[in-house]
Amino acid sequence: MAAASAGVLLYRRTAAGTEVLLGHPGGPFWQRRDVGAWMMPKGEIAADEAPEQAARREFAEELGAAAEGTLQPLGRIRQRGGKWVDGFALEGDFDPAALRSLSFMLEWPPRSGRLASFPELDRVAWFSVAEARRHILASQSEFLDRLETLLEG
Repeated sequence: MAAASAGVLLYRRTAAGTEVLLGHPGGPFWQRRDVGAWMMPKGEIAADEAPEQAARREFAEELGAAAEGTLQPLGRIRQRGGKWVDGFALEGDFDPAALRSLSFMLEWPPRSGRLASFPELDRVAWFSVAEARRHILASQSEFLDRLETLLEG
């Protein structure tokens, strides 16, 4: 069975239109990538968790802030690598300067025997939905379409 994750697509309404908060993954593999590398804060669903619980937990772990409020389901997508992702929309605000992401350990450089610590997300930023389409992982862009449909309806 393919791994399953859940995440929160935080959005806010401004005079210029809707903006979404995307995270840039930390670590050496993503360091020089920008366009097509950003994502909705998300993570793996534990065996004893509902997708909504996992989405809230991962949001808190990756941003350092609680996902407070009513989560609106955006459905499930399958990413290119086969992982299923349940998305939830949440209206709110977050100051990117307040990012406090948990870290993960990775052997770096490869085959060096040395472990290095990297943040799950090294930065977050607000994007208009049009800008987000350019920056988000291609496999997660469907969540932007679904958010727009949700907000129109």
